[in-house]
Amino acid sequence: MSEFLFRQETYEIIGLCMEVHRILGTGFSEIVYKDAMTVEARLREFAIEREKKFEIVYKEKILPHNFFADFVFFDEIIVEIKAIDKQITDEHIAQTLNYLKISGCRVGLIINFGRKSLEHRRLIF
Repeated sequence: MSEFLFRQETYEIIGLCMEVHRILGTGFSEIVYKDAMTVEARLREFAIEREKKFEIVYKEKILPHNFFADFVFFDEIIVEIKAIDKQITDEHIAQTLNYLKISGCRVGLIINFGRKSLEHRRLIF
């Protein structure tokens, strides 16, 4: 059986998100959840970078447009935030997988605050 990559870290991030969702509930925009997550991460003394910029390289050339991951936790885990009233879609998964590819990170979480119960998906690249 293979090792569960970043098991404890992803567990702690999901716990942080559950706390934010418990307090705020649904109905806010993504930015509100990101702000609350930033506060909660600092209270827990988690290493985070918000809106981390990544350049995209194509044939050894840096493209003019970049992407910004909502969060990078512990220098290893991309966290993408959604606030939608539907389930996480294949499009969200593809977006996060692309972010993992560009960033060099191996684990990503998609967190959806827009549903009655917090929804999350864990991706490995």
